[in-house]
Amino acid sequence: MIPSLILLGLLLGRWWLLPLPVAAVGWPALLVATGAMDVGPRLVAASGLALLNTGVGVAIHQGVLRIVRRLRPTTDGPARGR
Repeated sequence: MIPSLILLGLLLGRWWLLPLPVAAVGWPALLVATGAMDVGPRLVAASGLALLNTGVGVAIHQGVLRIVRRLRPTTDGPARGR
C-alpha cells in the first residue's frame, strides 16, 4: 500500500538510509509471503515503486526538517558557569 510506504518514509525520514533499503527489500518480501505476487520481473518493479514511495516520505520529512531548522532562532547554547 502506497500510504504505508510513505508513512514509513515520514516516520524514519531523519535516518534516510534506514527506510529505503527496508522498503526495497521488505515490500517485495511481504508480497511474496502473502501470495499476492510470485517471484519474477514484476517483483523488481514492485521493489522500485516501494523505494520511490518511501523516498517521497523521506523527502517530505527532510524538507520539513530543513524549514524548521531555518525558522528556529539560533542560540549560542545554554549559559554555562552561572
